[in-house]
Amino acid sequence: MSRWYSADPMDFRFTADQLLLRKSIREFAEREIRPHVREWDDRQHFPLEILPGLASQGLLGIQVSEQYGGAGMSALDYCIVVEELARVDPSVALTVAAHNGLCAGHVAMFGSEAQKHRYLVPLARGEKIGAWALTESTSGSDAAAMRTLATRDGTSWVLNGSKAFTTHGRVGDLVVVMAVTDKAAGRKGISAFIIERGTPGMSAGRKEDKLGMRASDTSEVLFENCRVGPDQLIGEEGQGFVHTMQVLDAGRIGIAALSVGLAQGAYEAALGYARERKAFGRTIGSFQAIQWKLADNAVRIEAARLLTYRAAYLKGLGARTTIESSMAKLYASEIAVRAADDCVQIHGGYGFVKDYPAEKYYRDVKVTTIGEGTSEIQRLVIAKQLIPR
Repeated sequence: MSRWYSADPMDFRFTADQLLLRKSIREFAEREIRPHVREWDDRQHFPLEILPGLASQGLLGIQVSEQYGGAGMSALDYCIVVEELARVDPSVALTVAAHNGLCAGHVAMFGSEAQKHRYLVPLARGEKIGAWALTESTSGSDAAAMRTLATRDGTSWVLNGSKAFTTHGRVGDLVVVMAVTDKAAGRKGISAFIIERGTPGMSAGRKEDKLGMRASDTSEVLFENCRVGPDQLIGEEGQGFVHTMQVLDAGRIGIAALSVGLAQGAYEAALGYARERKAFGRTIGSFQAIQWKLADNAVRIEAARLLTYRAAYLKGLGARTTIESSMAKLYASEIAVRAADDCVQIHGGYGFVKDYPAEKYYRDVKVTTIGEGTSEIQRLVIAKQLIPR
């Protein structure tokens, strides 16, 4: 079982630059995001106004090479950014993770040089926001069962179908979409295309009214005789599903980091409340029942953080991280659910009202066990790596 561990020592002590990065992102989140969290959530408002600030710090092209307008940061730097944003508002962190890890990540990994200059550069600079359309109403965990078709018409492709639960489906300027190009080939008959908003035949469908992450746009994307050129095919025809799995390996590290940050935010809210709230003549933090909840969460969060950092470290080495990413995403998302639940419980009745942040963490956290592969899928992925067929 030691095959996925690196022989090199893994030192997760932050460099001076990483300490500065964490400090600057935390200050940005506290100053520019926290005052608006409740308003954005109540209104289901996608905060376009925050994008220039994110872009100015390189947060919309975190791991993109400077050659293509990005910040050229490491995979571990990426985790630091997403974690710090999620600590304050998981919805903003999800926007950053989806834009970077899915849309921009797909183009960076598999796009041609021409595609990188045309599409990746404006994504990395924050001039355009990216979406990534995989899921359909009848194909969630079974992604290969998608029905969206791309058929040849001369040198062009014509897309018909629909995508569901697409982050940035209504606000995205560029959408990477997976479609079937050869029904008979199964998983080897799926290809990826990049399409610009405003292209005839592509439109936004219903905006989802969600339990949590309400400031993050989640919508349908519809295709009706949407014609795209051959230069909009990303990678080789028929390689879209294989590439999708590789994108998800990397993207799951981002969701793990988001989960860690959300758990940290919920833990800090619970800790602060426990230090101030009094019952029976003393602060509730002095009672062992509360202390043990806080202690258990502190341990679980640190364990999730280390799993996430390990996956990011190995990704930075260029290693395949299928099992590490799934382990990090599975564990971090599930302990985040427990942290959010304990946060509400420690707040008592105040955890059930919007005057305190506990209820929002509780609503936001559940999707971390669903998006980019459910907990059940993560267990299947891990088991398949441990017991290959």
